[in-house]
Amino acid sequence: MDKNRKRRRVWLWILLLAILVSAGAKIAPTAIAPQKFSDFTTSTPISAGDTLVIGFLGGWEKWNEPKRGVRKFAVRLRAKNLPGVHIETVENHRREIAIELVKKAFDRDGDGQLSAEEASKARLIIFGQSFGGAAVSKLCKELKPLGVPVLLAVQIDSVGVDDDVVPSNVRRAVNFFQRDDYFFIRGEREFHAEDGARTEILGNYQYHYRGKKVDLSDGRWYQKIFRNAHVKMEQDPSVWAQVEELILTEIRK
Repeated sequence: MDKNRKRRRVWLWILLLAILVSAGAKIAPTAIAPQKFSDFTTSTPISAGDTLVIGFLGGWEKWNEPKRGVRKFAVRLRAKNLPGVHIETVENHRREIAIELVKKAFDRDGDGQLSAEEASKARLIIFGQSFGGAAVSKLCKELKPLGVPVLLAVQIDSVGVDDDVVPSNVRRAVNFFQRDDYFFIRGEREFHAEDGARTEILGNYQYHYRGKKVDLSDGRWYQKIFRNAHVKMEQDPSVWAQVEELILTEIRK
């Protein structure tokens, strides 16, 4: 897709979200405080060989919004009590605290600096949906100059610009997307590795939602009205089953 066209699509999506969030705020005018580092439950640094899993929520959703797809999945994964696995969710516009978490999690000598050796031994998995999918791409790129490898990057109907190029510090990446949305909220068709020798693209998997029924009872009022493919994909249990299989496989390696 032409980059300028994609940028226009993203900004239209941002405008629509802003209007809907504003309308929702008038109905329930509750101030939403931004996520803080202290909201994380992971004690840092984590033990050698442990894995940190970070999930980015879409839209302007709060990190602990219980009905959102990313958060529901993270809570379910936590309930498995996987040994040596630490799972956190982050608001997509708060990547700076995600970077802080990564640095502190793998700074095993606790000197406040992430050395090249510490960074190279990091075990990190990142996933996200919608704007959260775009945040996955951005965070991976921001971690690259720090020398932090990403074992697995999972993007679900990613809405962003230039998020189709996977940076070379990502070892494996996968793209789940749909193109059935009647408006402009569609994921990228195909991801490409910046360096094919360092990154394996596990697949670009397209889902189809025209005529498919998905339980949207956990959606916001405006999502229930539009019932579009982007919203259906977020709540689709078959998508999250695939994500779970990929993450569990990576953790066990």
